[in-house]
Amino acid sequence: MTSQPTGVGRQWAEQLLPQIKADYSLPQLKHRPAFENRNGVLVCQRCQQVATAQLPDGRHYCRQCLVFGRLVEGDHLFYVPAQAVTLNGAKTAKLTWTGQLTDLQTEAAQQICDVIQTQQTHVLTAVTGAGKTEMLFPGIALAMQNGQRVCIAAPRIDVCLELYPRIQAAFEHQTIMLLYGGQTAPYQDAALVICTTHQLLNFYQAFDVLIVDEVDAFPFQDNPVLAAGVKKAVRPQSALIYLTATPTKAIQQAVQAGAMTTSELPLRYHGYLLPEPNCRPLRGWQQQLSRHRLPKRFLQDCRRCLVQQRLLIFVPRVADLQPVQQVLTAWLPDVALLTVHAQDPDRLAKVAAFRAESVQVLITTTIMERGVTFQNVGVLVLGADHRIFKTATLVQIAGRAGRQKAHPDNPVYFYYQDYTLAIQRACRQIRHQNQKGRRLKCDV
Repeated sequence: MTSQPTGVGRQWAEQLLPQIKADYSLPQLKHRPAFENRNGVLVCQRCQQVATAQLPDGRHYCRQCLVFGRLVEGDHLFYVPAQAVTLNGAKTAKLTWTGQLTDLQTEAAQQICDVIQTQQTHVLTAVTGAGKTEMLFPGIALAMQNGQRVCIAAPRIDVCLELYPRIQAAFEHQTIMLLYGGQTAPYQDAALVICTTHQLLNFYQAFDVLIVDEVDAFPFQDNPVLAAGVKKAVRPQSALIYLTATPTKAIQQAVQAGAMTTSELPLRYHGYLLPEPNCRPLRGWQQQLSRHRLPKRFLQDCRRCLVQQRLLIFVPRVADLQPVQQVLTAWLPDVALLTVHAQDPDRLAKVAAFRAESVQVLITTTIMERGVTFQNVGVLVLGADHRIFKTATLVQIAGRAGRQKAHPDNPVYFYYQDYTLAIQRACRQIRHQNQKGRRLKCDV
């Protein structure tokens, strides 16, 4: 019979306690007030937001983190302290990855190790396809061999599902817990956790090392609830590492203020530069799409690109997916096409089919903008001037192309009616990173 998990480092709302006691062994269960009175206002101690909502009896409750169990004025948060349990296997963690880091990756990896040892807050800015995940391996191994608990968190489920098999392969003998909303696997104590940033709200002072990937991505960016979850999930003495290809203004300001250290890698692991977008005006494409047509220029680009690679086509709205698929199916009758979006019930299966190369074209929304790697794909953005395509989004989308050494020059096309500031800034940022990359190649 499998022993119950202890729940070490986890926290729960008081109303969930009966079920939690049935599922966990809970050594040294402790509690603290769910709210703190600060200058006459109640602040939730799980998400650090002011509780303004009231029940009919006048008691306040927190709406911001309601999905994790309602917290009402007078309630407590229950938790198992991190020091209550020693997790088995951490100190014997062995890195089984047999790949080789480049000299530049090794330098960045060493900086991460230094941050872990000195328990600092740090941001690694690296271009898409730089190999950020592999650069984490030495630091993760170092932390666990020192008996520390490590968490890698990302804003989106797709990113976590992409990370999990790669981390599992790198630490074959290590128990790794994958956490995201809607999962069915039972919880188990683990020294290495991969989770969405939402799941961090279920932890309290649990991790010695917390790595937040894609920190500029929705829904993490500018989300005070998720930011509070990060702060509360780490132990008082810990290392906090942010990873990004497009640092936010808040991160840039924190670096300038000396609140966090920084390192940068403007070159991909294979040594090639980022594919620079081809910007193409495309007038009236939405009107044509309403008549079940698309501009011939776009269709010809699709056909030409498919000669040498598969295609990842981004559209601004879910409503655009089926009409674009219908037009492309008529234009390319022998090509296998799929559409996918965030609420698609077959989303994971479709992404797996595209990754397995059984599908030649995947038409998608911004859900595929980051955190996923596909072999030999060109990228086309239809309606790149739509407000959904912000600067960071376009940079990330362009970064899906050229990620393999065998195919470093996959094309990227931005199609637009208006040449927006977001498009201009994205192209400028990619060119700027390539300038840094060229200088770096000359210095190596």
